[in-house]
Amino acid sequence: MTRFNAVGDSIQRLDIELGPKEKVYAEGGHLIYKSQSVRLTASAKGGLLSGLKRALTGATFFVLELEGPGSASLAGFAPGKIVEIELSQNDEVLAEHRSFLAAEESVSYDASLTGLGFGWLGGEGLLMAKFRGPGRLFLHTSGDAVMLSLGPGESVDAEAGHVLAFDSSVKVSVGRVSGFKTMLFGEEGLWFARATGPGRIWLRTLSRQQIIMGLMPDIAKVVRA
Repeated sequence: MTRFNAVGDSIQRLDIELGPKEKVYAEGGHLIYKSQSVRLTASAKGGLLSGLKRALTGATFFVLELEGPGSASLAGFAPGKIVEIELSQNDEVLAEHRSFLAAEESVSYDASLTGLGFGWLGGEGLLMAKFRGPGRLFLHTSGDAVMLSLGPGESVDAEAGHVLAFDSSVKVSVGRVSGFKTMLFGEEGLWFARATGPGRIWLRTLSRQQIIMGLMPDIAKVVRA
């Protein structure tokens, strides 16, 4: 059986041990190293249509297929944690398209519309990556990740840029922050994602907007230098 191990604390990588003929697939650009015995193949996972839909989300048309025996290591594009999601048969998870790191061969990879306005108003894309079990899925998040389990009819409001992934059973809609004064002086995003259970939702503690805002003063200094 393929073994996965998230290594590190605030900056994690995913180490993978593959037996003979065992396969996993990963998003291109995340490979750190591999054993010489591990075979790499570019694959249009799920066929032409799935590849085209993934490309529309901003992900790659092809995924990188790794076949054992041997070991490999993957990492995300920014400091953060690796989130493991166990999917049972026919379980579906929707994820922010640039968060995908790797998955077992049995997990299908497609794209799906999120619902009117969700991705666009949250600063991402209207299409999100869709994964269906069975198997293990690995996402990468900037900062840390918080998983909330919502009961039927239970809702939570999250700043839209912090939404990482959610079960397909979770209904997600987007609304404005209430009140002009709050919008103007609250120093939060203008849009909140309301997630209603049943199901799980994963939130990242550091959104891309926060990363950009944090880097802007340093970028300005470099430009002025």
